[in-house]
Amino acid sequence: MSPEAAEKKVYDLVILGAGPAGLTAAIYGGRANMDILVLEHMMSGGEITSSERLDNYPGFPEGISGIEFGQFLEKQATRFGAEIISATIEEADVLGDIKKVSTSKGDFYGRTMVVATGTAPRVLGVPGEEMLRGRGISFCATCDGPFFRNAKVAVIGGGDSAVKEALYLTRFANEVFLIHRRDKLRAVPFLQEQILNHPRVQILWDTVVKSFYGEQKLEKIIIQHLKDSTIAELPVDGAFLYVGRIPNTGFLKGVEMDGKGYIITSEEMETSVPGIFAAGDVRRKFLRQVVTAASDGAIAAMMAVRFLE
Repeated sequence: MSPEAAEKKVYDLVILGAGPAGLTAAIYGGRANMDILVLEHMMSGGEITSSERLDNYPGFPEGISGIEFGQFLEKQATRFGAEIISATIEEADVLGDIKKVSTSKGDFYGRTMVVATGTAPRVLGVPGEEMLRGRGISFCATCDGPFFRNAKVAVIGGGDSAVKEALYLTRFANEVFLIHRRDKLRAVPFLQEQILNHPRVQILWDTVVKSFYGEQKLEKIIIQHLKDSTIAELPVDGAFLYVGRIPNTGFLKGVEMDGKGYIITSEEMETSVPGIFAAGDVRRKFLRQVVTAASDGAIAAMMAVRFLE
């Protein structure tokens, strides 16, 4: 143990991220009498709090709001003794017996660690995108959809998230344009059927965004049709981007990841570094859902208990 760590509290388990994976790990670890710290820069529940309704988590037949679900997770974790601190994670030193996490609130230490930092939305990287973010450009239709009543909006993407959010936006907007770079959607058939038959949705096939334009807020999108390279202007009040996710692992060094930055684990959530476990969307896996994140978190916590024993 370094002299620095010797002067500060060393937790049995430090959990990075307070989404369903991280807080489930805190619940299971707390019930095993571990001394637990959870670090999170968003509100408890992570990105699920931006969902209006969580309908596919077992045990809630009528569904539950994402915010309420996050609050329940936090209450349950703190009930079993977990300490939760709001802080931005800057760097993690995972080598050695004591793991160190540097944050905006200082340094924290743990004998074991669960990385459950999830993912962030991928951006297009086109002109105007960064400047108009929050001024018409959004990554969360559930959060910002009500601001676009009787408006024209665009959704960029063709997967499940893009189609679901486009359908959600029809509750508020008069017109919804779904911009997709291919000639068919990647969403599941059930969602495709809904979007293809919706009277307020127009799909722009084989189309990409070249830039966003607006003085004080988004006014129009410059689009290009891929088959004939024609350029057009699409006047809209809002644009919602759903073009993929990026794992939040930039702060992490020394742990094996795949080419996209997802952490590689065993079925027991073990990473390539002893005492470091990963859970939820941040790890390489087939299905990224709340229920699988919770499962990962439970396994990771119990593996941390076993590691310490």
